[in-house]
Amino acid sequence: MSLDLLFDPLFRLPFITGLLLAGLLPLIGMYLRLRGEWLAALAFAQMASAGALVAMVMDGPMLLGGALAALLAALFKGLMARAGAHAYVLMMLVAWGAGVLLVANHPLAEQAGHALFDGQLYFTGEAHLAASVVAWGVAAPLLWWLNRSLLLAHVFPEFHRARGLDPRPRLMVFDVLAGMVIALATVSIGVMAAFALVFVPPLIASRFGRSWRAGLALAALVGMLGYSAAFVLSLGFDQPFGPVCALLLVGLVVLPGVKSDRL
Repeated sequence: MSLDLLFDPLFRLPFITGLLLAGLLPLIGMYLRLRGEWLAALAFAQMASAGALVAMVMDGPMLLGGALAALLAALFKGLMARAGAHAYVLMMLVAWGAGVLLVANHPLAEQAGHALFDGQLYFTGEAHLAASVVAWGVAAPLLWWLNRSLLLAHVFPEFHRARGLDPRPRLMVFDVLAGMVIALATVSIGVMAAFALVFVPPLIASRFGRSWRAGLALAALVGMLGYSAAFVLSLGFDQPFGPVCALLLVGLVVLPGVKSDRL
């Protein structure tokens, strides 16, 4: 295992970019888990990867392509709310099929497709870092504003109706926010790494968090520590980042005493 590359300035920017996302994705995941919509995260990630590949084939920015695809997925999710998990599965199938066909039939898409699916974040650039900083600047106040409505919709679903309020606009804002953040993470760190950071830290926080706010802080901490460990291991052993990140986070769940009784 060689750790020399960890001190190479070339990898500082990718590490910081991923670290910002590793702290933000679990917060999004906490609210998706609260609403029983964690599968939407994988649907958003798959749609973003397909959009990024389409944008690259059309000689456009992958970040923009992924964001637009995730935005469409978020809007579709809102329109198909009654369909529940069925809508997420349909999005995943469409995105997966389109992505695989692009990788199989377009030479430019093959390398990018492997990077998206394997989770090679080492080639992220300044645009990804800037977008991650903006994502934090937008997501933090929006989540603070949406927090009460999302919690009430879960623990007291009749609250908004009793007061003559419509919760759907705020729920749609959250869907769009989740889609944009997950799209950015997908293009930066890969499909399954992004999904693992959305799903696993909230799973751990739901077991050990003493309150909702403590759970949010714990989820973000687990995400950032797990990401950092995966970055070191994958770089040190010259392995794809995505699988290392996913396996490491899953290992935290299956360890005795860590597995949640609220799966």
